[in-house]
Amino acid sequence: MRSPSLLAVLAVASLGIAACTQAEQEQTEVRADAAGDQAEVAASQAGQELKEGAAAAGEVIESGAMKAAQAVETGAGNVADRLEAEQAEAAAQGRPGAVDPATDERQ
Repeated sequence: MRSPSLLAVLAVASLGIAACTQAEQEQTEVRADAAGDQAEVAASQAGQELKEGAAAAGEVIESGAMKAAQAVETGAGNVADRLEAEQAEAAAQGRPGAVDPATDERQ
């Protein structure tokens, strides 16, 4: 239970103790039950909102990780393209140790 709701239930219950007649006590019990039901509904709604917020936070983190992975992939692709071009040039010049990307053969 949330603290404000618990305080409401306690306040209603304390009124029940001070009630003089049986009818007043019964009315106080009904109010206490209603306050308890309202507190339960509020707690349930708060729990659902927390669950939805956590799910949204997870999606934000996952999308950020996805974008980072895509950036790494793009960067790695650019580096691979540059290295392949340099190796093709080195192989065409006949430099020892160079690998021709078209044939995958070392010079």
